[in-house]
Amino acid sequence: SFCLRTSPRLLCAATQQKNTGQNLEEDQSQSQNEQKVEPSSAEKLLAEEKARLEEQLKEVTDKYKRALADAENIRQRSQKLVEEAKLYGIQSFCKDLLEVADILEKATESVPKEEIKDDNPHLKSLYEGLVMTEVQIQKVFKKHGLLRLNPVGAKFDPYEHEALFHAPVEGQEPGTIALVSKIGYKLHGRTLRPALVGVVKDA
Repeated sequence: SFCLRTSPRLLCAATQQKNTGQNLEEDQSQSQNEQKVEPSSAEKLLAEEKARLEEQLKEVTDKYKRALADAENIRQRSQKLVEEAKLYGIQSFCKDLLEVADILEKATESVPKEEIKDDNPHLKSLYEGLVMTEVQIQKVFKKHGLLRLNPVGAKFDPYEHEALFHAPVEGQEPGTIALVSKIGYKLHGRTLRPALVGVVKDA
């Protein structure tokens, strides 16, 4: 047969060629494995770099959001301060004018009502002028958010009233205001001057 007639040298060459082919395949396989390892390592580095950059981006985004929130808070506080300055900037001026209002009120109260007659025109004109001035100043106060506190019969409120004394008063509920010694005022809802009052207590 062909196999028997084949010389040992040819068999050796064939075997060598076969082995060489196997070696080539193994080398190619090993080379491919090495190529697979190298990209895998590169991908790992890229993944780590991506994670690091994403973390940095998250930190920067958080800082940016906090900065925006802080800026908005500062803007709102500044706006509130400006609005309060507009509302309460006249507070000191109003306090000074309250003294004038008090004097006008005492002046009108001091005039004997029985003396205000047509046959006493000078006193009558003076009294009417004082009343008109008092009414006008209260209109100006109201225009600027300044309102009177005359709490006779109301419940005592320490935020709006200052108790000068406590006394039992027949027919009145304890804790209510029986007497107002001095009118109080509020400026835009904030007590500018508490009313000085006498409070009913238990007998």
